[in-house]
Amino acid sequence: MKEKLWNKNYNKVMITNFTLFFSFYLITPLLPLYLSETFSASKDTIGLVLSGYTLVALIVRLFSGYMVDNFARKTVLLVVLFVYFIFFGSYLIAGSLLAFAIFRTLHGGPFGATTVANSTMAIDVLPASRRNEGIGFYGMSNNLASAIAPTIGLFIYKYTHNFQLMFWLAFIIAGIGFVNSYTLDAPNTQHLTPNTKFQFSLDRFFLMRGWFLAINICFFGFCWGVLSNYLAIYGKEHLGITSGTGTYFLLLSIGLIVSRLVGNKALSQGKLTHNAMEGIVLSTFGFGIFIAGPCILDYFSCDAKLNFIPYYASAILIGFGNGHMWPAFQNMIIAIAHHNERGTANSTILTSWDFGLGLGILLGGIIAEYMGYDAMFWVMAGVHIIGLAMYVFTTQGRFLEKQKQFK
Repeated sequence: MKEKLWNKNYNKVMITNFTLFFSFYLITPLLPLYLSETFSASKDTIGLVLSGYTLVALIVRLFSGYMVDNFARKTVLLVVLFVYFIFFGSYLIAGSLLAFAIFRTLHGGPFGATTVANSTMAIDVLPASRRNEGIGFYGMSNNLASAIAPTIGLFIYKYTHNFQLMFWLAFIIAGIGFVNSYTLDAPNTQHLTPNTKFQFSLDRFFLMRGWFLAINICFFGFCWGVLSNYLAIYGKEHLGITSGTGTYFLLLSIGLIVSRLVGNKALSQGKLTHNAMEGIVLSTFGFGIFIAGPCILDYFSCDAKLNFIPYYASAILIGFGNGHMWPAFQNMIIAIAHHNERGTANSTILTSWDFGLGLGILLGGIIAEYMGYDAMFWVMAGVHIIGLAMYVFTTQGRFLEKQKQFK
């Protein structure tokens, strides 16, 4: 008989992950509009301000893996989740662009640490025989959040035009996640004793044997950073789709969720490289259609109103592709990590994604400022193709070699 997957602790970890990403995605698509309308920020300034969050999350995640591998994980989780929750209140008192930039940048720290701590906790409470499958389902909680939150956020803003209300909602939802985590019955995973001396080693912060996975995921994080942060402005200013951002995120997230459900059977069978390949190829087509679709329609002198076809089709393809790719990559790096390196493995893959994400937000804003949004999204599609090539010619083979060493 299979061990029980949906145990009490796993369910609570899923709820925490949902509230974490719901509060995050509730305001993410609105922030470029908030900075533009409230502080009259330019495109490159918006990119700079928003990229700070990801940069700090990236730095903190490097240390988060060490912390969750060597100290009581529930304690670490509660501390960083509480700080994450409190920081939403800072947006309510930010009276200038500089103040908002500082608060937003610092907020990335507890977000980065919480994602590492909570995902590692999920691995701990999962039965070993259901781990690949469980990690795949775990991602559905943030996929569901990313489906609902932007849609709700954009809907509320459409009728209220009140950014303060959105910040309050994010604050409350993050608080619910903290209370839920407090009731978690976590296993004892503390490995350090009070007399243990810290010895500096890069392996404590970055899983060196998984460097090829880390570099590869950077390319895909870059594309996600560009798309998720500049979609609303691009759709409004260039495609004439003024109220379709919420629908886009909804379709994208439906693709993510369906993909997880369909791909989990392959994950449970250990077909990690197969799932990753399918996901990368589908995502590449999605990013290509997103930017090339309107150009093709324009070349054939089609009505501009038809731009919604490639626009929404790309959402489904990108969602389905990432739903296959991400859990495969996460399982791949965990598969080549020792039990006491799970936090570091999670930290490595999440940090790498964030590094790419931050570059996408920052460079995307600069490219859009000086070359336009079309050029920015063409670069995005090109970067994803490079990521596909790296996976085919380098990552897949190296992983299979490393995996043999752990069997």
